[in-house]
Amino acid sequence: MTTTISASANSPGPASRERLRSEDRRATARRRRVASQWLFVAPAVLYMLVFFSYPLVRNVVMSFQSYTPATYFTGEAPFTGLDNWRAVLGDELFASSLWHTLLFTAGSLIGQFTIGMALALFFSRRFPLSGVMRSLLLLPWLIPMVVAGTLWRRVLDQETGVLNEALQGLQLTDSAIPWLSSPDFALLSVVLVNIWIGVPFNMVILYGGLQEIPKEIREAAVLDGAGFFRRFFGVTLPMLRPVVTVVLVLGFMSTVKILDLILALTNGGPANATETLGTHTYQLSFLELDFGQGAVVGNVLILISMVFAVIYLRANREGVAQ
Repeated sequence: MTTTISASANSPGPASRERLRSEDRRATARRRRVASQWLFVAPAVLYMLVFFSYPLVRNVVMSFQSYTPATYFTGEAPFTGLDNWRAVLGDELFASSLWHTLLFTAGSLIGQFTIGMALALFFSRRFPLSGVMRSLLLLPWLIPMVVAGTLWRRVLDQETGVLNEALQGLQLTDSAIPWLSSPDFALLSVVLVNIWIGVPFNMVILYGGLQEIPKEIREAAVLDGAGFFRRFFGVTLPMLRPVVTVVLVLGFMSTVKILDLILALTNGGPANATETLGTHTYQLSFLELDFGQGAVVGNVLILISMVFAVIYLRANREGVAQ
């Protein structure tokens, strides 16, 4: 009799059993929801692992190997430790390539953003044919890099270029300027061409951001007597902060690795005046056929891009939180 009473006392009542079943159902539903979420994400994860993770890991491993054309036939790529890294980082050409990359990237971003912002502000005021003009300004962005480089190489040619003929015709210069054949002008010329290509992207993104700013805020600033510069730096620019972050970071990540434009314009010359990390990687890997050292420069580019990717993600998270 005592055993029966004790068992009855320890057994859960109807309310407890219902609560346990409800918790089981919620746990099962939670597991199914998580599984369905991973099922949707799985294709993207698989794609990243196959097409990004493997090449990235392979490039890192290659930078520690003696990887030459013979490796493709023999399959032998002996590890050399840090020899490739010492050879590349100790080369004066790497240091100059890194410096040229910084100058090229900074000059391009400043020019693209400044002109793009000016055009975005200009087109934010509606006027006849504004849509047609915006469409025409998109053309440089739609032209392939190689085509744009070939076109501008003809325009900037010292002997037969249209630009020198125009400057001399207007009597602005006494002689033809060696835009692409002089170390003093080559890097500047490449930067200007890249600015021409990147301005439409900046203009379109910034123009879209300007349209999202409520007109009431700008009108209130005008009523308060704020001038153009006070409205721009006090109202417009702070509200455009998330858009500006996206434009600058994406612009950096696309500019720092540019190769085809420089190859079409100067091929890294003259006298390595336009040699960047991108062209240096190309030269080591496909001209000198030293894939190990080429992988080192490629890894440096990846590290630089990763740093700015982290900056972008953090800035974007802060923008969303605000």
